[in-house]
Amino acid sequence: CEGLEHMSESVFVGLCNIMGTSQQVAIRRETQDIREMLDRRMMPNDGMIAMASGSFREGFRLQESDLDFMYWPNNLRVIMDMSQSEYYNTANTTLILSDSSESPPGFTLHQLLTPTTNRYVRSACVRMNDRVYISSSIYRGLTCSIVEPNSTVHGPCGSGVRGTVEYDHAHCFVSDFWPVSASSWIDRCHSWPDPEIVNNIVRNGCHFVAIGHPLGPHEHEEWRISFSKAEYKLVSSMNHCQFLTYGLLKLFLKEVMNQQSEETNKLLCSYHMKTTVFWAIQQNTLPQWCPQNLLAGFWVCFKLLLRWVYEGVCPNFFIPQNNLFLTKVHGSAQNRLFLQLHELYKKGLACLLQSSSIRSYIIDVLCNSRLSMCTDESMMRCEVDYDVELVMESSKAAAHRVDLFVLPKVIHAIEQLVDSPLTHYQLVTLQRFTASLFQCTAFQLHNMYTNTGVNKQMYIADKMSCHMLKLAAKFGCVSDMLYIAMHYYKTLRYREALSVIEMTKVKLAQPYLMYREHVDRERYTEAVGGQSWSTKIRQAVAWDIRLGNRMCYISELIPEQQSALQNRDSTLDIPVFVMLHFLEFLCYRHIDTTLSQAALDELEVLVHHDQGRYIQDLFRDISWEILGICQQITGNLQAALYSYKQSLSTPYPQYPFHKIQTATHKRIHDIVGTTSHY
Repeated sequence: CEGLEHMSESVFVGLCNIMGTSQQVAIRRETQDIREMLDRRMMPNDGMIAMASGSFREGFRLQESDLDFMYWPNNLRVIMDMSQSEYYNTANTTLILSDSSESPPGFTLHQLLTPTTNRYVRSACVRMNDRVYISSSIYRGLTCSIVEPNSTVHGPCGSGVRGTVEYDHAHCFVSDFWPVSASSWIDRCHSWPDPEIVNNIVRNGCHFVAIGHPLGPHEHEEWRISFSKAEYKLVSSMNHCQFLTYGLLKLFLKEVMNQQSEETNKLLCSYHMKTTVFWAIQQNTLPQWCPQNLLAGFWVCFKLLLRWVYEGVCPNFFIPQNNLFLTKVHGSAQNRLFLQLHELYKKGLACLLQSSSIRSYIIDVLCNSRLSMCTDESMMRCEVDYDVELVMESSKAAAHRVDLFVLPKVIHAIEQLVDSPLTHYQLVTLQRFTASLFQCTAFQLHNMYTNTGVNKQMYIADKMSCHMLKLAAKFGCVSDMLYIAMHYYKTLRYREALSVIEMTKVKLAQPYLMYREHVDRERYTEAVGGQSWSTKIRQAVAWDIRLGNRMCYISELIPEQQSALQNRDSTLDIPVFVMLHFLEFLCYRHIDTTLSQAALDELEVLVHHDQGRYIQDLFRDISWEILGICQQITGNLQAALYSYKQSLSTPYPQYPFHKIQTATHKRIHDIVGTTSHY
């Protein structure tokens, strides 16, 4: 028993290394929470709400995990019965009635009650029994590639690959009400989760994703009830040992269970593992979930899963009558799967030795039974580890172009959030978002008034833009100063731009700089350890330069922005050191051609020889492109041609990240036309 406890502690430590400590997971969740809160407050009534879901939303950052997102129209609501219509103003909200009278448990039909201007909904309408319903299969087909072009239908989602990451985008509808078919779940929650969490889950309603039951009478019209938001709240309410048990099951599925045979490797999925953990916690099978009995918790879940496979029934946690194994785990495949899992079961916990991620943590204890592991999370990570996590997560909070008439509303929303009870991680994310908002607005203002020709308006707009960019740099990171330099370059103030570039260069050259996850931990701790976050971010943190493609920042990049925009990519992300040398090159061209060439030389060395420290693989396309632009400007057409070809043949040419190939091909065509050979 003592040996098992030591082994559990060792696996707990190993899983913290793989999945993160509870503090790292909290950073991931809380920063995502505030980003979604901001998005919703900024969203116009006829906009599309986005919500991260699945493993990423729950706080996992596993390699090869896909990114799951749900999207729904802000001005459509599903109601469960007609009496709920009184809560809505039908002048600006389309109402849909959920009708589950003829559908299997967990599925429903959607009757359109009020007119809609949403073209996808209108195109997906079908008539049945003199009523208008929304067909899930038609809607799914129509919305599949809205966010990412050339996505393919996979279940209820539009799926594909962006860079190295697989994505699943589910276009769905939202309801503010809890479905009647899941009311028994409320009564079942005696021990877990807490009543407060249950109430919160019920108050937040559910979603409906566009897929019908394969055995239902209206498969192409039915919609499946999704409890994605409820599941996130349940996972968030787990203690860290329970969360890591869920993570261990995911690893065991991927590395062991799904490696048994071709016939069975698609039968079980991560959602089945999550369902298993939910039931195991609620049934109080284990008196205490702690590091010392993590493996006991895993075994409880594995046995429950084995029983379900034997019976061919995996009950949905919210609607147990909905068997998640139906149509998948049955017949000879079910038989084969059970025999494979039973072979693993007969090995006992030794079956975990087949997991490449976990094996070493078990062997360490087997080789030394007296080995005792420290499970105190504060000893597993240091300050700099959490700072890296916070930088990586909070940097995802970037503002996009906001209609200037809506700007006061957005700033008011930020003020309200500042006054609300936010965590430290959420305040940092809000700070990053606000800096990004000011940068976007500054360039938007300048672009608006440059074309008016009215000097007074241009002067006022310029003053406001400068003020916003300087304000953003005050509570932003080191690289945010480059937005000021971009503005000066755009307004032909080259010496002022170079002065800002020089200051930025000095800060970026510090040995303690944290750029993405790259940092000298010792020097960083010596320089800013223990200091306030605002000091750290202003003195020691840099990030990539993000340009919104719907406005001009640097005229030389307009073709790339237009190309990306044509492929529905709203931003260009440029490595900070690439942008630094690019701006330096552009400014010195108007002042000193020798220094301009020196800046280009530095850019060439960086792009040609960087091994991923300053230019990650996904950003190599835009980095080679910028180098090519500079070479083309100087007249070195052969070098530019080589750079453009490199931009097209970066590590993931079939899944380009920035979608700038149209611009690249055009630039190559222009050079070929000039030099008369390819």
